[in-house]
Amino acid sequence: MKPISATLILAALALPAAANAAAVAQLKAFVAGNKTLSADFKQVVSNKNKREEASGRLEIARPGKFRWEYSKPYEQLIIGDGKTLWVYDKDLAQVTRKAQGAALGSSPAALLAGSNAIEQNYQLKEAGKTGEVEWLSASPKQADNSFSAIRMGFRANMLVEMELTDSFGNHTKVSFSAPQQNPPLPAARFAFVPPKGVDVV
Repeated sequence: MKPISATLILAALALPAAANAAAVAQLKAFVAGNKTLSADFKQVVSNKNKREEASGRLEIARPGKFRWEYSKPYEQLIIGDGKTLWVYDKDLAQVTRKAQGAALGSSPAALLAGSNAIEQNYQLKEAGKTGEVEWLSASPKQADNSFSAIRMGFRANMLVEMELTDSFGNHTKVSFSAPQQNPPLPAARFAFVPPKGVDVV
């Protein structure tokens, strides 16, 4: 099982908000106020037959630009430059190129790295507190959305965990660490030129 597709990958975020705010308020504060962000992530994708782990680093420059870089168990780079979504698989020497808007649609990637209209595509609800973590659930309003369920967990005004269940029954859990809010990120971090000799599809 390869790392999950670009519709899932932009989940690794740290979200600031007012102290002691509920999860929905913290999410809205991030969408309204953060222009750039970077964080490390650990990801587990599981279903009834398999369990796969991966890790790497995320960078975002809103609106619409992101860099999702897997370092383990193998290298893969996913870049959205605002117009084009690039997926580079180093082991396969292959690059996939798609129109970014069509590829992301109303996914969490589009919502968190893109526009501010998260409630346009998702119904947000408070989902209770577990220990120190405040949870929200996000239910897609459109039946053709890739996800049947999304949960986001916050602690100390940060998004520390995200859980997604897709239409194929895969459960993805992403945990975040070492977040940096509004760091200076050069434009070159979100530009991609296919290396010589690789196939571009």
